[in-house]
Amino acid sequence: MSDWKDRLNVVYSTNPDFKYETDGEEEQDTLPKEKQQLRISLDKRNRKGKAVSLITGFTGTTEDLETLGKLLKVKCGVGGSAKDGEIIIQGDFRNKILELLQKEGYAKARII
Repeated sequence: MSDWKDRLNVVYSTNPDFKYETDGEEEQDTLPKEKQQLRISLDKRNRKGKAVSLITGFTGTTEDLETLGKLLKVKCGVGGSAKDGEIIIQGDFRNKILELLQKEGYAKARII
């Protein structure tokens, strides 16, 4: 039996074998910290000239990405965001972020 929320945008189907398709993509399991290949870079594009530290290469769930992003924001004492597999930290904190990630066990993190 299907959940009614899965069928919200389907109007009608005459096909008796019709199966409702859900858009829910399965999230990838989070890799262990020592296998994560995080890249830290400075980005100024499309940010009105302000620099941000950009952490890319995270493989895992959105929840784990947001947890790591929150840790980095708190430790650096600045704002930022974590979405679409990227963590954005306001300001140039590349070296500090690298140290924090290595202390947390992300051995393959590097500045590019």
